[in-house]
Amino acid sequence: MERDAALDRVENIVDAVESETLPVPVREVWVYGDVALGLDPLDRLDVYVTKDILLRGDPDAAEEFEQSHGVKGVGKSVRAEWARDYPDLLRANANGYAAPEKCLAAHLLPDDDEPVHLEVCNASFEDNVTQRLKGAVSREAYEQILDPRGVCLYADGQRSPNAMEKLRQSEFAFPTLTGALEMLGLEGDEADAAVEAMRTYRAEQTGTSVRGDVV
Repeated sequence: MERDAALDRVENIVDAVESETLPVPVREVWVYGDVALGLDPLDRLDVYVTKDILLRGDPDAAEEFEQSHGVKGVGKSVRAEWARDYPDLLRANANGYAAPEKCLAAHLLPDDDEPVHLEVCNASFEDNVTQRLKGAVSREAYEQILDPRGVCLYADGQRSPNAMEKLRQSEFAFPTLTGALEMLGLEGDEADAAVEAMRTYRAEQTGTSVRGDVV
């Protein structure tokens, strides 16, 4: 993906978070990995969003969409007003319940052929980097580690005044991935093994992908 096109996509995502009704409230938007490092072109564009849970349910909407679309949980896991505005973007998990991460991907990433990965979690990027690292190391599932080299573009209703421009100018400086993982506590050989696993896993991904996580 050409860098300019990737950054245009990122800017569109932040615009949508800032101004549009989304399936769930979004508290943070980060980019990480290749795009944060200034690479051009990118193998994949990695975007992380922190979502909030819905505080009030809408049982009428749940029944309405279960009957009309065969999808459960509308008004509980995703906003009823969003589902009514964008019924064609409603997505469900394997159990038939509205999946916030899939709905967000459908809304924010209209072209499912683009090499874009969307991470959706209830925890902030920095907290989830730590939690995912601990879990991945304990299971030796290094491919599940989040690249910690990230840039925050939007948080708590405020857009960063200069992060996007710095991204376009490739002004952010980060260590190597091995060095970043060592800073988080991995030893040298283990950090090297983790980097290799992450790169292999990443190379196998095609098109748009999305992952939902709860911490």
